Amino acid sequence: MRYYRLPGGETRSSTDYLVAIDDDGTAYDLSSVSADLGSFRDLARAANANGESVDSIARKRLGEAERIDFDAARDVLQPVIADEVWAAGVTYQISEEARKAESGKPEVYMDVYDSDRPELFMKATPSRTVGPGEAIGVRGDSTWDVPEPELGIVLHRGDIVGYTIGNDVSSRDIEGKNPLYLPQAKVYDRCCSLGPCVASAETVEDPHDLSMSLSIRRDGETVYEDSTSTSEMVTTCEELVSYLARHNSLPETLVLLTGTALVPPESFTLSEGDEVVIDIDRIGQLVNDTVTV
Repeated sequence: MRYYRLPGGETRSSTDYLVAIDDDGTAYDLSSVSADLGSFRDLARAANANGESVDSIARKRLGEAERIDFDAARDVLQPVIADEVWAAGVTYQISEEARKAESGKPEVYMDVYDSDRPELFMKATPSRTVGPGEAIGVRGDSTWDVPEPELGIVLHRGDIVGYTIGNDVSSRDIEGKNPLYLPQAKVYDRCCSLGPCVASAETVEDPHDLSMSLSIRRDGETVYEDSTSTSEMVTTCEELVSYLARHNSLPETLVLLTGTALVPPESFTLSEGDEVVIDIDRIGQLVNDTVTV
C-alpha cells in the first residue's frame, strides 16, 4: 500500500489525516477509523506494538474506513515527519565520478566508494524539510547547486517500514572547495524534500530494482532529464541501515536517503523558479519548485 498525508479542509476537521491506497487503487481514510491512525507514525507504532507490518494493520481496518476520491496529483503533505533525515553519499559510480570532478581532493571520494564503510551524514531536521509542492532551497552564497534524487528508506524504531522519494539538494560549489564544508553544503533551510507518499516494504518489494528519473524544467522547457536504476547502487539498503545504527541511538522515526546517480553536468546550476520532478517506480512522483534561501 501507499500512504499519503492530506491536509484537513472544510468538510472535515483541520487535522491532517492519513490515506491508504490499496493495490487496486482504492483510497481509504484510515483516520476515519480511529484518531490513533491519523499519521504514518501512528500506523507504524500500531504495527510495532502488534508485531505486524503496516500493511497488515491497515488491511484489518479498511472495512471500517471511509472510502474517498483521491488523485495523487492533488495537494498532499510531506508523508512522514521524520525526527531526523540522514543521507548516504558515493553509493553509485556516477556519484563518485561527479565528486571527483567537483573536488580538488578526488581520492577522498574514491576511498569511500571502494570502502566497506559508507559515507553517512545528517541531512535535515523537520524544520528544514519540505513536502510535495513546496519550494526546495538553494543557498544564496553558492554558485553551483543541484538536486539529488534519491530513494528514501523510512525507519521506525530502527526497522525498515517503507520507502519514499527524497531530494538531497546540495551546494556542489561549497563541498567542492573542501570536503570538510559538507555540512554547510548539505544542511540549510529547505535543503531536503520528501514525498509524495510512503510505499510499504511489501509494495516496493525489491528496493534494489527500481527505475528512477529526474527532470528539471525552467520557463516551461526541460533543461535536464535523465534516468537510472537503484540496481546500480554498490551498497544495499540493509547495509546502510546497519552502519547508521552502529553505536548510534536512532530516533523513533527516521528517513535515510540512499545516494544519487543522477547528477546534472558541471555547466548546470539550479535557479529560482526551476521545477524539479523526481519519479521512482512503485512510489510515485515528487515535484518541487526552487527558491533562493
